[in-house]
Amino acid sequence: MAQTWSKSDWRAKPRIQMPDYTDEAALNVVEAQLAKYPPLVFAGEARKLKASLAAVSRGEAFLLQGGDCAESFAEFSADTIRDTFKVMLQMAMVLTYGAKVPVVKVGRMAGQFAKPRSAPTEVKDGLELPSYRGDIINELDFTPEARMPNPSKMLQAYTQAAASLNLLRAFSKGGYADIHQVHAWTLGFTEGERAEQYRDMANRIQDSLDFMTAAGLTAKNNAELASVDFYTSHEALLLEYEEALCRVDTTTGMPLAGSGHMIWIGDRTRQPDGAHVEFARGVQNPIGLKCGPTTTPDDLKVLMSKLNPTNEAGRLTLIARFGAGNVGEHLPRLIKTVQQEGANVVWTCDPMHGNTIKSSTGYKTRPFESVLREVREFFAIHKSEGTVPGGVHFEMTGKDVTECTGGVRAVTDEDLSDRYHTACDPRLNASQSLELAFLVAEELSGRAEAKRAVL
Repeated sequence: MAQTWSKSDWRAKPRIQMPDYTDEAALNVVEAQLAKYPPLVFAGEARKLKASLAAVSRGEAFLLQGGDCAESFAEFSADTIRDTFKVMLQMAMVLTYGAKVPVVKVGRMAGQFAKPRSAPTEVKDGLELPSYRGDIINELDFTPEARMPNPSKMLQAYTQAAASLNLLRAFSKGGYADIHQVHAWTLGFTEGERAEQYRDMANRIQDSLDFMTAAGLTAKNNAELASVDFYTSHEALLLEYEEALCRVDTTTGMPLAGSGHMIWIGDRTRQPDGAHVEFARGVQNPIGLKCGPTTTPDDLKVLMSKLNPTNEAGRLTLIARFGAGNVGEHLPRLIKTVQQEGANVVWTCDPMHGNTIKSSTGYKTRPFESVLREVREFFAIHKSEGTVPGGVHFEMTGKDVTECTGGVRAVTDEDLSDRYHTACDPRLNASQSLELAFLVAEELSGRAEAKRAVL
């Protein structure tokens, strides 16, 4: 792969959803500076994640991927990172109990700064300006200066990503992720709530932990109970940034996307002959591929061949995002395509992007019931096809925002204005995220019981 590919080959391919920088000299300076910086992640970490995803593809593990729609420079803080990390650990605890397999934890963090947009420009009060494409490119304020793509923002994104990864590594390995502490948070969520089934499952988890403690399996004498493996991921949209952080792994001699453990290609940028596919095909990281309603079997065949030519298990994750009510129309034909090709893939469900609507109060939102419905349809199709539903992919935050309607706490259209903080797409809040984990765990629990019955 390394012999027939170079990290700049994408520049000769059609590029979409990327900014046109007006100051080429400034861009060149930033790219040269980034190229001197250390990579944010290392090849051994990416290979370890790939091995874990291979287990997911066989049904021996489950993938939980979640985090911000677009990370913000303004809202960056240790508390924000901690809160999202904490909720993902809570969710993973519940999912582990339901699936009876390890949960691979991948955050949309430390790199999720760029966003594709439906239109290159937007108009307000007769003024047309470039669309906001994420803090790594331009700013949210609707002024000509703020909306001008600024290459120096890549340096700020790198600094924030490095700081985020430093804190995440400390949290994941420094005792904060103690399995008993995580469950204490889970119990805190369910106290006072009307969802009796959640409290029942939490109590069963507590019984298991009490048994482990009685048997001497505590964090003091078993380091694995006090730490977790936590990986980062993002959409590899801004290819100037991705190329600048691409490195050659000295162990294998293969290129590595040094910007994150896992990168994915969006539904808008998955053209088989496009720039984004060209870049992603050459790096050794696990690659995600968003699959929407317009994904054709022929395109999928070509993309699987390009992105995973050796059919390596754990290399390619297909992220299905169709919208509630549409899964049955689109997912079966893609599953059949994968089976016909004999391809090794991880199937995961993104129930967020196909369920975005405009509320009665004018806010862009996602109804919790639609999100849940798409997840259930995803599991049902895989059950009928005899294939493995490998994971879930959520846009979420550890904060108590009001951006998605519904859930146990019943966020309404009128509540959206209370704490609507997202710069792009609406996110599940901490309560909704954990509630969804309980509901997914019920699906996984049924699958685990069916598997034991067969054995």
